[in-house]
Amino acid sequence: MKRSQLPFGLERKWLMPLIVSSVVSVAVLLVVTLGHAKSATISDYSTVRRKSMNLDPNYVNNEDPSDLPRLPRFAYLISGTKGDGQQLRRVLQAVYHPRNYYLLHLDVEASPAERLELAKFAKSDRVLREFNNVLVVGKANMVTYKGPTMIACTLHAIAILLKQAKEWDWFINLSASDYPLISQDGWFLPCYELCELPSQLKRSSLCSLHPQLFR
Repeated sequence: MKRSQLPFGLERKWLMPLIVSSVVSVAVLLVVTLGHAKSATISDYSTVRRKSMNLDPNYVNNEDPSDLPRLPRFAYLISGTKGDGQQLRRVLQAVYHPRNYYLLHLDVEASPAERLELAKFAKSDRVLREFNNVLVVGKANMVTYKGPTMIACTLHAIAILLKQAKEWDWFINLSASDYPLISQDGWFLPCYELCELPSQLKRSSLCSLHPQLFR
C-alpha cells in the first residue's frame, strides 16, 4: 500500500503558521511569567518596607507640623564679678541662641566702666543687636556667695526677665567661671529631653541642668 504524500508547497504552507504561532505562544508565556514575578517582587518589597517602617498599609504621610512639640525657650542669667567681663562674654557666646534670652550681671565689685563696656558689647555686636535678646543689669546687686544675697540676685534677674523678655519656659543660672561648656547646638539629646519636660511639668517647677552640659 502506498503512503500518501502531500505536495511540497502544501507542507510549507502549514509549516510557517505553525512556527509563528509557537513563537508567539512562547513569547506570551514568558511575558506573563515575568510580569507576575515582577509584581510579586514589588508587592513583597512594599510589604517589607511597610513592616520595616512600622506603617499601616493605608498610611498617608500628611503629618501636620503644628502637631510637633514646640521647642522650649530658655532664659539665662550669666553673672560675674570684678574682672569677669571678658570671661562673661565668652560664656554668652558659647551658649548663645537667637531663640533664648540672656541677662548679664556684674556685681557691685565690678567698676561702672566694666558694666558700661559690657553694655556696649551687647549693643555693638551685629548678631546680638539683630535679635535684641541680651540685657545688661545697670544697677548692680551685692553678691557675697555665702549668704542670701545670691538668692536675691537670682530672684531679681528672674523678675527682670519676666518683665522685659517675651514668653520663655526655663531659667538657667550660669556664672563667668562656668566656661568652658558645650554650646546649645552641641547638646541635642539633653535639649530634646528638656523639650519633652514642659508637657509633664509645670513652668513653676525647678529646672535641673543635664550633667552633660559641662565638661
